[in-house]
Amino acid sequence: MSKLENIVLTKLYYSIGEVAAIFDVNTSLIRFWEKEFTVIQPKKNKKGNRLFTVKDIEHFNKIYQLVKEQGYTLDGAKKALKSGDKNIAEANHGPQNEILIDKLEKIKSKLLELKK
Repeated sequence: MSKLENIVLTKLYYSIGEVAAIFDVNTSLIRFWEKEFTVIQPKKNKKGNRLFTVKDIEHFNKIYQLVKEQGYTLDGAKKALKSGDKNIAEANHGPQNEILIDKLEKIKSKLLELKK
Protein backbone atom coordinates (compact mmCIF):
# COMPACT_ATOMS: atom_id res chain seq x y z
CA MET A 1 0.00 0.00 0.00
CA SER A 2 1.43 3.33 -1.06
CA LYS A 3 2.02 6.03 1.54
CA LEU A 4 1.02 8.62 -1.07
CA GLU A 5 -2.31 6.97 -1.84
CA ASN A 6 -4.47 9.37 0.17
CA ILE A 7 -2.19 12.40 0.08
CA VAL A 8 -2.51 15.26 -2.39
CA LEU A 9 0.81 16.99 -3.00
CA THR A 10 0.03 20.59 -3.91
CA LYS A 11 3.18 22.47 -2.95
CA LEU A 12 6.21 22.99 -5.16
CA TYR A 13 8.70 22.14 -2.38
CA TYR A 14 8.47 20.22 0.88
CA SER A 15 10.77 20.43 3.91
CA ILE A 16 12.53 17.37 5.29
CA GLY A 17 10.13 17.41 8.25
CA GLU A 18 7.12 17.32 5.97
CA VAL A 19 8.56 14.43 3.96
CA ALA A 20 9.37 12.53 7.16
CA ALA A 21 5.80 13.09 8.38
CA ILE A 22 4.33 11.77 5.12
CA PHE A 23 6.23 8.50 5.52
CA ASP A 24 6.06 8.43 9.33
CA VAL A 25 9.86 8.09 9.65
CA ASN A 26 12.65 10.10 11.27
CA THR A 27 14.31 12.91 9.36
CA SER A 28 17.61 11.04 9.78
CA LEU A 29 16.24 8.23 7.59
CA ILE A 30 15.30 10.78 4.91
CA ARG A 31 18.86 12.17 4.99
CA PHE A 32 20.31 8.65 4.90
CA TRP A 33 18.20 7.59 1.89
CA GLU A 34 19.12 10.85 0.16
CA LYS A 35 22.79 9.86 0.44
CA GLU A 36 22.19 6.23 -0.54
CA PHE A 37 19.89 6.77 -3.54
CA THR A 38 21.14 9.08 -6.28
CA VAL A 39 17.62 9.57 -7.71
CA ILE A 40 16.85 11.85 -4.76
CA GLN A 41 18.45 15.25 -5.24
CA PRO A 42 16.74 17.93 -3.18
CA LYS A 43 17.49 21.58 -3.75
CA LYS A 44 18.96 23.48 -0.84
CA ASN A 45 18.13 27.05 0.12
CA LYS A 46 20.67 29.63 1.33
CA LYS A 47 20.46 28.24 4.86
CA GLY A 48 21.19 24.72 3.58
CA ASN A 49 17.69 23.40 4.28
CA ARG A 50 16.61 20.62 1.95
CA LEU A 51 13.69 21.33 -0.36
CA PHE A 52 12.12 18.19 -1.82
CA THR A 53 10.04 18.22 -5.01
CA VAL A 54 7.01 16.04 -5.70
CA LYS A 55 9.29 13.87 -7.89
CA ASP A 56 11.66 13.37 -4.93
CA ILE A 57 8.71 12.35 -2.76
CA GLU A 58 7.57 9.86 -5.43
CA HIS A 59 11.08 8.37 -5.39
CA PHE A 60 10.92 8.15 -1.59
CA ASN A 61 7.60 6.36 -1.94
CA LYS A 62 9.13 3.73 -4.26
CA ILE A 63 12.08 3.28 -1.90
CA TYR A 64 9.77 3.05 1.11
CA GLN A 65 7.67 0.38 -0.60
CA LEU A 66 10.71 -1.66 -1.59
CA VAL A 67 12.61 -1.43 1.70
CA LYS A 68 9.94 -1.14 4.39
CA GLU A 69 7.00 -3.01 2.87
CA GLN A 70 8.58 -5.61 0.57
CA GLY A 71 11.71 -6.25 2.62
CA TYR A 72 14.33 -5.38 0.03
CA THR A 73 17.87 -4.64 1.13
CA LEU A 74 19.24 -1.22 0.16
CA ASP A 75 21.30 -2.81 -2.61
CA GLY A 76 18.26 -4.73 -3.84
CA ALA A 77 16.18 -1.56 -3.84
CA LYS A 78 18.89 0.29 -5.77
CA LYS A 79 18.98 -2.47 -8.39
CA ALA A 80 15.18 -2.53 -8.63
CA LEU A 81 15.06 1.24 -9.12
CA LYS A 82 17.81 1.11 -11.76
CA SER A 83 16.12 -1.69 -13.67
CA GLY A 84 12.92 0.35 -13.73
CA ASP A 85 10.93 -2.84 -13.25
CA LYS A 86 7.30 -1.75 -13.02
CA ASN A 87 6.23 -5.20 -11.89
CA ILE A 88 8.58 -5.42 -8.93
CA ALA A 89 5.92 -6.82 -6.65
CA GLU A 90 4.99 -9.52 -9.17
CA ALA A 91 8.63 -10.39 -9.85
CA ASN A 92 9.20 -10.70 -6.13
CA HIS A 93 6.56 -13.44 -5.80
CA GLY A 94 7.19 -15.42 -8.98
CA PRO A 95 8.42 -18.99 -9.49
CA GLN A 96 12.02 -17.95 -8.83
CA ASN A 97 10.99 -17.20 -5.27
CA GLU A 98 9.68 -20.76 -4.86
CA ILE A 99 12.93 -22.22 -6.22
CA LEU A 100 14.94 -20.10 -3.80
CA ILE A 101 12.79 -21.16 -0.84
CA ASP A 102 13.21 -24.80 -1.85
CA LYS A 103 17.01 -24.44 -2.00
CA LEU A 104 17.09 -22.68 1.36
CA GLU A 105 15.01 -25.42 2.98
CA LYS A 106 17.45 -28.06 1.68
CA ILE A 107 20.38 -26.08 3.07
CA LYS A 108 18.58 -25.74 6.39
CA SER A 109 17.97 -29.48 6.63
CA LYS A 110 21.64 -30.22 5.84
CA LEU A 111 22.78 -27.74 8.48
CA LEU A 112 20.45 -29.32 11.05
CA GLU A 113 21.89 -32.74 10.21
CA LEU A 114 25.41 -31.40 10.71
CA LYS A 115 24.40 -29.86 14.02
CA LYS A 116 23.31 -33.30 15.31
